[in-house]
Amino acid sequence: MYTIGGFGVLMTKEDLESLYSPEGRNYAVYNPNNKPLSDLPVIYGFNNGGYRGWYDAVALAEDGTCLGGHICSLESYMYRDLGIISGSRKDRHEDYYMKHYPDGYRMDFVIFDDVKHHEELKKAIKIYKEKHNND
Repeated sequence: MYTIGGFGVLMTKEDLESLYSPEGRNYAVYNPNNKPLSDLPVIYGFNNGGYRGWYDAVALAEDGTCLGGHICSLESYMYRDLGIISGSRKDRHEDYYMKHYPDGYRMDFVIFDDVKHHEELKKAIKIYKEKHNND
């Protein structure tokens, strides 16, 4: 049994994994002007590496702005902890994502094995590095 966030809620490992699993869930979209989804900028959640029990989750806007991060024990927890899954982490959406893209955005997630090959994410990382003069 596992305790969630110190609240004394006990769950089995299977229940906890099911809660955080992205399988069968939609990614979050904020679209107040009903634009075509393909016209909305993307906020990428991705696994920036680490090791079991200490993975670096990052939320990066396509314009190279870092909108948050989180340390996760498993990559599969990043979807919910970063607010990638629709209905999760309302605080991140209201406090950071909506303020950065008030006209709308859509969420995407890139697993660790795909980070180096994901062209759009690579472009966002490049812009971030240029903004911060960091090779």
